[in-house]
Amino acid sequence: MEHVRQKSWFGRNWLWVLPVGGCLGVILLFVFGIGAAIFGVSKIIKESAPYEYAVESAKSNGDVQDALGEVIDTDGLFEGNITINNSTGEADLKIPIKGEKGKGIIVVLAEKDDEGWQYEKLYVLIKETQEKINLLEKSIEGD
Repeated sequence: MEHVRQKSWFGRNWLWVLPVGGCLGVILLFVFGIGAAIFGVSKIIKESAPYEYAVESAKSNGDVQDALGEVIDTDGLFEGNITINNSTGEADLKIPIKGEKGKGIIVVLAEKDDEGWQYEKLYVLIKETQEKINLLEKSIEGD
């Protein structure tokens, strides 16, 4: 009696497993690579001086606390960008924030020079009332 050995599952299906597995592998590498790049850039921006200064200024501002609540935190993904070239740079950010009373957006427009970051615009826009709360130091009259 002769015993016929059957091929393994891979031996029977290798013609479609290799191309499909290879394509799926490339797609997964691409998706995870893009995700890692977005996460890395997001982390760099969140650790930047303009981002941290803006969030801290909003959290410690009494008018913002009155409008949004005592506990203020970031809320989702920010918009914008930061570019730095040697000792110069620019920041243009919109950072969503929330508190127990409502939501808002921190708007940041700043330029960097040898002396550090100079903020042209830094305010919180309260979503419900469209009120703008200035976070910059009080300027000299006429500026």
